[in-house]
Amino acid sequence: MISAIILAAGKSIRMGENKLLMTWGNVTVIEKVIQTIKDSGIEDVVLITNPDLQIPIPDVRITINNTNHEMLSSIQIGLQNQNAESEATLITLGDQPQIESRSVRSVCEAYQKNKSNLVVPSYQNRRGHPWLVAKSLWNEILMMKENQTPRDFLNKHANEIEYVNFDTPTILQDLDTPEDYLKYKPNV
Repeated sequence: MISAIILAAGKSIRMGENKLLMTWGNVTVIEKVIQTIKDSGIEDVVLITNPDLQIPIPDVRITINNTNHEMLSSIQIGLQNQNAESEATLITLGDQPQIESRSVRSVCEAYQKNKSNLVVPSYQNRRGHPWLVAKSLWNEILMMKENQTPRDFLNKHANEIEYVNFDTPTILQDLDTPEDYLKYKPNV
């Protein structure tokens, strides 16, 4: 089984308001991300939030990151809360509502076909999200120190990554600023 960790513990400082609760079509940004992951066939989803973000979402396990709001700590909390049956997990950004189900499915299919320890989407030779990490590497991530980053982890394993190339930049696009939101927001 493949699970998903959705990283949503940031403070949205550059956005100036909680970007995850901003509208995206007829839902919120975070609801759109969850919907895309679920539409891709991932049923086991862990949402990592901060204490200020209370989002009641059915069929999603919500875990609070009380320690800090760095990406690594949220990934570690998500891995600690994985379903025992999971053999791999997708690391997904909560502020990336533009990701497409086909992209998520392609990453999962590459893993299921080749059982690579790391599967990363790529657009014009740039790594994107969501990326997948097999259970065999979870302990290494769990042992990483506070001054390390997920990028450090991926760089260390660069020769082991199976890249899935995409013709869409949506795997790179997240919402950090009001300008990003206005640029990517769907016209409804």
